[in-house]
Order: sequence, then structure tokens, then C-alpha cells
Amino acid sequence: MRSAEQILRESVTIAVVGASRDPRKTAHSVPLAIQRRGWRIIPVNPYADEIFGVKAYRRLADIPEPVDFVNVFRPSRDATQVVRDAIAIGAPAVWLQQDIVSPEGRMLAEAAGVDYVEDTCVAVVRAVHAINGPRIP
Repeated sequence: MRSAEQILRESVTIAVVGASRDPRKTAHSVPLAIQRRGWRIIPVNPYADEIFGVKAYRRLADIPEPVDFVNVFRPSRDATQVVRDAIAIGAPAVWLQQDIVSPEGRMLAEAAGVDYVEDTCVAVVRAVHAINGPRIP
């Protein structure tokens, strides 16, 4: 299982489930900050057509390309289903943001061989480890 730092360092494209159009919410400010650092953000929100200046998708299954990890900004009670959806699209990692936990989601991810991070902010990991953006070959 890769660490949060390894996942972020090895990723370029991040699907953000629960991405928000509201700039006052962390589900907007955190993915936007990561996007500004060079990662490609694909927002997943059933109520938006566009977020962060890019097309938003209604569900993970609608994304027409592979993602490096699924970043989750949904309540803990929704996380297990998001993990199932991430496994179904072949995502190699699932990352639940700060204060989001799912013991069942963790078990599902581990059983599927999917890297799993929970209760951790991607922006904090980026800052603590001074990761300046993806390394694109």
C-alpha cells in the first residue's frame, strides 16, 4: 500500500467526488489549489456541468479516461459507495479527505488491492512534503 505522499507524487489526474462550485467550501478551495499546482482535476458532481473551468461529470463511471486516484469530499456515510464506484472504474487509489472515514470502504479497497487514504487533506500532504506538482514524463 502506497503512502499518501507516494500517491500524490505519482499522480497527475485526480477525480474529485463531491467537488463544489461554492468557493467558501473546502470541496472547492482544496481541489482548486491542487489544480493550480499542476494536477489535472476532474470534478464529479451530479448538479454541475463545469467546476474549476473544466467539465464536471455526474458519476465516476461517466469519466471517459483513467484517473490516478479518486479524492472524496462526501460525508463518511457516502464513502463506502464511492469506494465501490472507484474500484469499478479501476482507480488505483482512493483518498478520503480530512474528517472522512469508512472502515468498510477501507476493507473493500484493501481486498481489491486499491491504495487507500482517509481522514487526510491532500493539500496538507502536498504542503508538508513540498510537492510542487506532478512529474509528467
